[in-house]
Amino acid sequence: MNQKTVPQVTAPTHYFTVLLAANRRGARRAREHTERQLAAWGVCFEAAAQIVAELASNAVLHGRVPGRDFRLRLKVHADRGILRVEVTDARGDRIPQIHDPVGDEAESGRGLRIIDAYADRWGVEEAPAGGKTVWAELAPDRGTRDPVTVSDLDDGDTRAAQGGQILGV
Repeated sequence: MNQKTVPQVTAPTHYFTVLLAANRRGARRAREHTERQLAAWGVCFEAAAQIVAELASNAVLHGRVPGRDFRLRLKVHADRGILRVEVTDARGDRIPQIHDPVGDEAESGRGLRIIDAYADRWGVEEAPAGGKTVWAELAPDRGTRDPVTVSDLDDGDTRAAQGGQILGV
């Protein structure tokens, strides 16, 4: 008797996607959707809400095209324990980059450093219709870190040298 072993999935992969208006309210709703969806799935990724807030804010500020929305996508790969956050906007010509550290008084310029600090890895991919998708992946235990401070972001020894991976562009 010949018996084949069929690999079995031990846990399902969760998937959520939503289109949101490319404005401040849409960015806020992206964070709210993330918090609610992860709670509904019963998984804890505390840093995910911060990552979504930064990616959605960047989509609204730097990736906005009048009349076009941005898309939030969440995927939990339960078998690997990884959450993948994706935010797709309409401006594929504007690729995000980590810039030199900004001063303590600056009101912007830290978003990608926050993503880099919280995510295990992140990058950019081309999206249909000339857009781009900025993604970040994190493990459940990433949310147990202490909050990121300005000095963490302005330190020359940050993970900026490793930075995000720009893929498929």
